Amino acid sequence: MLRSVSQNSQNFGISPRLVRLALLIVVAGLTFSTMVFPIATRPSSYTMKVGDVSQQDIQAPYALSFTSQVHTEQLREEAVSRVAPVYLPVDPSVARQQIELLRASLNFISVVRGDMYATMEQKLADLAALENIQLSREEAEQILALSDARWQQVQQESLVVLEQIMRNTIREGQVKDAQRSIPTLISFTFPQDQALTVTKLITPFIIPNSLYSEEETLAAKEAARQSVQPVTRSFIAGEIIVRRGQIITPSTYEALVEFGLIESPNNPRSLIASGALVVSLAALTGMYFNHRKMEVWDNFRALALIALTFIAFLYLARLVIPNRAVIPYVFPIPAFGLVIACLFNMELGLVLSLVLSIFAAYGLPNGLSLSVFYIVSTLVGILILGKGQRISSFFMAGLGVGAAGSAVILAYRLPDAGMDLFGIITLIGASFFNGVASASLTLLLQFLFAQLLGLATALQLMELSRHDHPLQQFILQNAPGSFQHSLQVAIMAEQAAEKIGADPLLVRVGAIYHDAGKSLNPSFFIENQIPGNINPHNDLDPAVSAQTIIRHVTDGVQLARKYRLPSRVIDFVREHHGTLVTRYQYAKAIEAAGGDPQMVDMEKFRYPGPRPQSRETAILMMADGVQARARAELPADEEGQRQLVRSVIDFCQKEGQLDDTRLTLSDLNTIANSFVTNLKNTYHPRIRYPEIKAASAEVPTIPAAEQNPDGAGKSSQEVESQQQTTEPGSVSR
Repeated sequence: MLRSVSQNSQNFGISPRLVRLALLIVVAGLTFSTMVFPIATRPSSYTMKVGDVSQQDIQAPYALSFTSQVHTEQLREEAVSRVAPVYLPVDPSVARQQIELLRASLNFISVVRGDMYATMEQKLADLAALENIQLSREEAEQILALSDARWQQVQQESLVVLEQIMRNTIREGQVKDAQRSIPTLISFTFPQDQALTVTKLITPFIIPNSLYSEEETLAAKEAARQSVQPVTRSFIAGEIIVRRGQIITPSTYEALVEFGLIESPNNPRSLIASGALVVSLAALTGMYFNHRKMEVWDNFRALALIALTFIAFLYLARLVIPNRAVIPYVFPIPAFGLVIACLFNMELGLVLSLVLSIFAAYGLPNGLSLSVFYIVSTLVGILILGKGQRISSFFMAGLGVGAAGSAVILAYRLPDAGMDLFGIITLIGASFFNGVASASLTLLLQFLFAQLLGLATALQLMELSRHDHPLQQFILQNAPGSFQHSLQVAIMAEQAAEKIGADPLLVRVGAIYHDAGKSLNPSFFIENQIPGNINPHNDLDPAVSAQTIIRHVTDGVQLARKYRLPSRVIDFVREHHGTLVTRYQYAKAIEAAGGDPQMVDMEKFRYPGPRPQSRETAILMMADGVQARARAELPADEEGQRQLVRSVIDFCQKEGQLDDTRLTLSDLNTIANSFVTNLKNTYHPRIRYPEIKAASAEVPTIPAAEQNPDGAGKSSQEVESQQQTTEPGSVSR
C-alpha cells in the first residue's frame, strides 16, 4: 500500500496539512518562475529571441542608421577564414640532424654485422634494440645476409635518398607523401629486396622541416580582421524589419534591439500580473482539494507525482509554445488531463487541466484563444475517454480532442482577415495531430504512473476481468466453488462501490481474485467440498486447521505475484480478512482447553492483515462476510437479510477493521442497502407453476420437470410434494 500524507508526516512530527500546503507553495513558486522568465506581457515591444518565428510584421517606427556589429563581425570572420596558415622557411638543421641520426643507426648495424663473436640470435636481438628503426626478424636477417659490398651500397644509397627528400619542403600533413616518394628516388640498379631495405631504413627519419607559425598566422588573421570597415545599416520609417513567419536571425534581432523593440523579461508590471494570476489559481486549487475530500488528498506520493507532472507539462509548454505559429496547436496539453482522469477521477482531471491551460497560454499574443483551445479540447477528450477501459476509447478521445480544437480554431481564427485558408487548414491538421499525440501519450503515462503509484489502470483491470485469464482458469479448475463464491461477491461489492462513488471496476477485479489462495488447498474450504465426504478439518488440531485456512491469504498473494497482478489488486487478497480471527477454530480451541480462553493464544487464529486501507478493500471484506453468512443462514425475508447485513457491518466496525478507510456512516448505510437489494434479487422466491392435467387425448401432459425447474429429474409426486411444502416467501435453495 502507498503511504499516506499522515503516515509520512507523523514520522517527522509534521502536520499533514502543512505538508500539503508546502507542496502547493512549491508548485506555485515554480509556476511563477515560468510566468516571468520565458515570457511576459507586451505593450509595444516584443518578447522574442534569436530562432523564434515572428508572429506579425514588424515595421521600423522611425528612421535610423546604426553600426551593425553582426554584419561587421560576419565580414571579419569571412576575411579571417580566407587567411592561409603561415609556415616558417625550410630549416636545414632539421635535415642535417636526421641524416646524422640515420648515419648513427647505420654504423650501429655495421658494428653488429662485423661482430665475429656474436651468434645469429644475439645479432638479431641487437638489431631489434635499435631506437629509431623497427626491423622485423625477416628484415634483420636480410640485412645480416648482405655482403659487405652490398651493405656499403645500401648505406650510401640510404644517406643520398634521405638528403634528397629532406631538401624539399615538408610540412605537417605532408610527411606521408614524402615517405611514399622514397621508392622513386632509389637507384634502379638496386634489386627489389635491397630497395625495400633502403625504404625501411629511411622512412622513420623523414619529419617536417617547415614548421607552422601560430604567431605569424594569428598576426595575419588580425591584419585581415582590421582591414574590414564597420558596416552601417539604415532603415526608413515604416520599413519592414521582419515579416510574419520569418525566423528571427541575429541581424534582425540586432535591429529590433537598436529600435528598442525587445522587452526585458523582468518588467515589474509583468511580475505583478503573473504573481496575481499564480496566487489566485493556487488558492482556487487549494480550496478545491480542501472542499473535495478525495483519496488522492491523503496520498503524498500521488500528490507529488501530480505536481511534478503539472510542472513538467507547464515548463515544456512555456519552452516551445511562445512566438510559434503551429507548435501551440500541436503541443499535447490535453494529455495531462486525460492521464489524471484515467488514474484518479474525471473531476480532478478537469480542474487541473483548466489551471494548466490558463498558465500555458498566459501572456501570448493569442493567449485567450489558445487557452480556450486547450480547455475545450481537454474537456471533450476527458468526457469521451471516461475511465479509459478500452483502447478504442483512447482513439475516440483523440478524435474528440482534434474535432473540439478545430471548432475553436474556426471560431477564433476564421474572422481574422490576415488568416488565409491554407493557414486555417494547417492549424486544423495540427489540432488533430494534437489529439492523436495526447491519446498516445496518455496510454504511455498512465501505465508508467500506475506502476509508480501501485495503481491498476482501467485497461489492466478489464484484461484481468476476462474469464480466460490464466489465474482465473487456474482457480476455476482447482476450486470451482471458491470461484463461484468470488463471482457472487464481486457482483455484490461492485454494486455497492458504484453507489458510494468508489471504483467499481477495481472492486470487481479484486473480488474475483481475493480467494485465489484457496485453489492451492481447495478441499479445506467448504464451498469446494463434495457433500458426504469427510471434512479434513475434523481430524486436525484447531490451531493447525486455522493456520491452513489463514494460509489462503499468503498463498493468494504468492499466486497473484506469480501471475503479475497489479499491487492494487493484490491489496484485496491481503486485506479481505484484515486482522480478524478464525472464530470457528478459535471456539473449538477454547472448547478443547476446557472453556478457558487464557489457555489459547488468539494470535495463532488471527489473519496477518493488514486491515483494509481503502474503501474498495473494505467493501470487499463486508461483501465477503455477507455473502458467506447468507449462504449459510439463507434468510427467509427482507428483514432477516437486513439484520444479517447490519450484523456483518457492525462486527467489522467493532473489530476496528474499517478504521483505516474513509468510509462514513452515510457510506455504510448506502452499502448496507445495496447488499440487501442484492440479496433480495439473489434469494428471491420461485413462481409456482400449476400442473396442467390433460382433459382429453389431444391435450398433452406437461412433464413435471418442465413445470418447475427446481423439480428437474424428479417424479411428478415429488414435485407436487415439494410445492405443497413451499411457503410463500420462502427462498429457493
